[in-house]
Amino acid sequence: MPKLLTANHLLKNRYRIQSVIGHGGMGAIYLANDERLSGRKCAIKEVEQDPGLPEKLQQEARGQFYREASILARLDHPNLPKVSDFFSSGIRDYLVMDFIPGQDLRSIVDESRQSGNAIPESDILGWSAQLFDALEYLHNQDPPILHRDIKPSNIRVTPNGVVKLVDFGLVKQMVPDEMTITVMQGRGTALYTPLEQYGGDTGHTDVRSDIYAMGCTLYHLFTGQPPPEAKQRFLNPDSLIPPRHINPRITPEIERAILWAMALHPNDRPATIRIFRESLFGDNPPLPPPFPSPRYGNRLPGAFFRFALPERILAGTAAALLLLAFAANLFR
Repeated sequence: MPKLLTANHLLKNRYRIQSVIGHGGMGAIYLANDERLSGRKCAIKEVEQDPGLPEKLQQEARGQFYREASILARLDHPNLPKVSDFFSSGIRDYLVMDFIPGQDLRSIVDESRQSGNAIPESDILGWSAQLFDALEYLHNQDPPILHRDIKPSNIRVTPNGVVKLVDFGLVKQMVPDEMTITVMQGRGTALYTPLEQYGGDTGHTDVRSDIYAMGCTLYHLFTGQPPPEAKQRFLNPDSLIPPRHINPRITPEIERAILWAMALHPNDRPATIRIFRESLFGDNPPLPPPFPSPRYGNRLPGAFFRFALPERILAGTAAALLLLAFAANLFR
């Protein structure tokens, strides 16, 4: 892990570090004062390049950072933090954003669990409406922009109730051949990451990857617990407990919309954020194709069969071969 900057460190002769907000293996996020604009606080994301990379690859990574940071700086939406500056120092790249006061949704969920009180449905739907606005804005850019790391801890609620989708560390811009370019390398958080995103830059992610993560986030908010990882669901489809089995107060319509968004295969999810929004809020919501779950008797998206069936065929074939081998030994 790179050495963290200390309090009072001055970056770019402008940003005075106050404290560390968070850190990980490749960098950190700091709270800083903007000394050029008195009283302005900002969040600075720091990412350190791998010093072991050949110089040519380091130069390419630096060029990619500047191209992609400039994309973020052009974004302007009330539910997204504004990126105001970006620069490099040595092998470290920096992205300067608005500091967003308030609580993140993960903290709100944890407090709710500890108190034994579920988060009111009206609060969750109100936050969701604002998040849908932000995602529609990103996805409607030309070319579309994907966030790729939607999760409760990356969603903050300000003291006046405005929701902000923060941490642009994994944003990708889709290019015409449908491949994507990663802004600050990463693959997202496993509990909210769809299967297609595990391929990194070789995976063909699109807006439906954000829809999956949004569905997982709503699952967490409504049930008070995160969903199982997509890889676990692939191997054991019964590991996903339908939301109403955890929180019976969830309406069937909300449960159906969440499970539709969480389909393992992208083709089985809503095609756009607008369709997902209508499935939650619309008077005549679009419906996914229903498929029964063998354990829970609930109706889950078709990806269950798409992924589970090959495993069942393999298991049946293996069992048949064992029986044949046994019979051959018996009649020798």
